[in-house]
Amino acid sequence: MAITLSASDVSGAPLSARLTPQQVWGIVLLAPYLLVFLAFVVYPVGYGLWLARQPSSYVTLFHDPIFARAAVNTLIFLVIGINLKMLIALFLSGFFVEQRTWIKWLSVLFILTILSVRFMLNPEWGMVNQLIFKLTGDDGPNWLNNPTVALAMAIGVHIWKSLPFWTLILITGRLAISNDLFEAAAVDGATWWQKFRFITWPSMQTLYVTCTLLSMIWTLGDFNSVYLLTGGGPADLTHVLSTLGIRYLRLDQLSLAMASIVCAMPLVLPLVYFMMKRLSR
Repeated sequence: MAITLSASDVSGAPLSARLTPQQVWGIVLLAPYLLVFLAFVVYPVGYGLWLARQPSSYVTLFHDPIFARAAVNTLIFLVIGINLKMLIALFLSGFFVEQRTWIKWLSVLFILTILSVRFMLNPEWGMVNQLIFKLTGDDGPNWLNNPTVALAMAIGVHIWKSLPFWTLILITGRLAISNDLFEAAAVDGATWWQKFRFITWPSMQTLYVTCTLLSMIWTLGDFNSVYLLTGGGPADLTHVLSTLGIRYLRLDQLSLAMASIVCAMPLVLPLVYFMMKRLSR
């Protein structure tokens, strides 16, 4: 009996002969994306880690008082900004899910509205100080010259900027809950708090925690909210870890810039681990 061997069964056959046409086209279509990933993700990350390889960079960084302040600001930004943002998004998702026409129009305005906070708080021609001058005749304060107020405003900008996105995500979670559960609870005389506690929250708990973890990861890399509003000022007292790297870049201290970003990895990696663990359940 004769045995016929295909080209894929011959170990010495060339790779093109061992691949099916579908596999060849898969490699051809995947190659551009792989090249882009290597050029814009793997290479920059690897080069940044190579620049931050010197232990002396971390010694210099830890002796810089601005770094300690930036680390504290980052923790404040995460603890206050993330929790406040997600709680407001959870409340608004329940508000906008109501089947009323005026609420639907309000949701459109809420998503499309953009506030220029830095323009509003300008001490000379900002809208807030202009309003204070018209009402009292006195010049308003320099809002962003106070580190506490400036950091609070940066947290507010971050919340406002990302609030529509997380609100929409939580709205989809609420819409996935069967309305029959709420109707049955209403028949039993349940209050709105009991409906939220025993129906809404158990159904959305996994989504809420996952969104919170993902938001924390993204917030660690968000430098726009602080950098565009305060620039890290006054006196470099409102920097977070993401903007501190930009500061070192402007001072031509590339190794310190990369080291400050690497220092955020102990915060990022556990968050990524817990998020992937939850998503894999």
